Amino acid sequence: MQFDSSKRNVLILAICQALYMTGTALMLTTGPLAGKILTPAPGWETLPLAAHHAGVMLATIPASQLMRRIGRRAGFMMATWFGVAGAILAGMAMLQGSFWLLCVGVCVIGWFNGFAIFYRFAAADTASEEFRPRAISWVMTGGLFAAFLGPELANFTKDLLSPVEFAGSYFALIGVYLISFVLLSGVKIPKLTDEQRRSSGRPLLEILRQPRCAVAVIAAFVAYGVMALLMASTPLAMANCGFHFVDSKWVIQAHIIGMFAPSFFTGDIIRKFGVLNVILIGAVLNIVAVIAHLSGAEFENFIIGLLVIGVGWNFMFIGATTLLTETYRPEERAKVQGFNDFLIFATVAISALSSGQLLNAFDWQTVNYGVSPLICLAVFCVLGLKIRRKIVS
Repeated sequence: MQFDSSKRNVLILAICQALYMTGTALMLTTGPLAGKILTPAPGWETLPLAAHHAGVMLATIPASQLMRRIGRRAGFMMATWFGVAGAILAGMAMLQGSFWLLCVGVCVIGWFNGFAIFYRFAAADTASEEFRPRAISWVMTGGLFAAFLGPELANFTKDLLSPVEFAGSYFALIGVYLISFVLLSGVKIPKLTDEQRRSSGRPLLEILRQPRCAVAVIAAFVAYGVMALLMASTPLAMANCGFHFVDSKWVIQAHIIGMFAPSFFTGDIIRKFGVLNVILIGAVLNIVAVIAHLSGAEFENFIIGLLVIGVGWNFMFIGATTLLTETYRPEERAKVQGFNDFLIFATVAISALSSGQLLNAFDWQTVNYGVSPLICLAVFCVLGLKIRRKIVS
């Protein structure tokens, strides 16, 4: 019965993941270009995207702690109204030509995403230890549908309120978030017991000092940081190379497919080869993506690079999430998950903002060289943990 409940939660959360990522994919496709239309100065085109990620970052810890008290379902449903409010503000910003209102609007949407990023943990909460990697992985497959829905929705609605571009795209997100609200009412995840809520478990620093926990956190923020730095600047780099919106739309779609298509089998790969090996494979794929970008500025370089980095992100992030769930007790999950995702999206916000500055001050090649130290950090940490495990055993 527990297993059936887990499967039901996974199905609902996978659909909600698809809807949440549809909104995110729409913003990834339109954000830098909308910023370019409204920007007060060169180099700030990716600030709206950075503001969105900052909104996610600011919401993660409060979201995690709130859901610890009121439960996952209530927290998720409440958050959809942040998405609705943010979509209205972003749409009005485009109509009024206000760069700063756009930043506020997508930041508020980020508050919704700050709750939605816990869908994967919510699936893990009711899953058995054996089913947990698959539960996390299957929820993440929802993003595959977003690869088609998000950019296509952006393309279909960008001229809906012509001559103002992208206003219709942001208003269209209102419907996406309202559908999520209805679906989330069907999620059934037991709340923490009174005893678990009274006890916060071990101090956060003690938990983070565990080698497994430290490596999980580092691998997760590297996966997101590298992906965000390259993805945020890609539409701008392509525009600088003479490509059109439809070209960058295809590249972003390929990237999101790479991010989520492997989720159908990532859980099984983790069970067969081990979580640390899967994280390492993801890091190697990131290196391959950087090489593809540095090899030229043709359409093929952009689409192959972002596709491969999407797969690398998938292996690293799902692997890191799985590893993290092995390091805490039920009463500790709120603070560990909240800190983990706060760090991730702090990195993403900085990466999104830096990408525009780096691209404006230097070039596309410099942006790619800039992610190399992060990838190396993840590789060294994972190899260190593997060596430590061999010594201990």
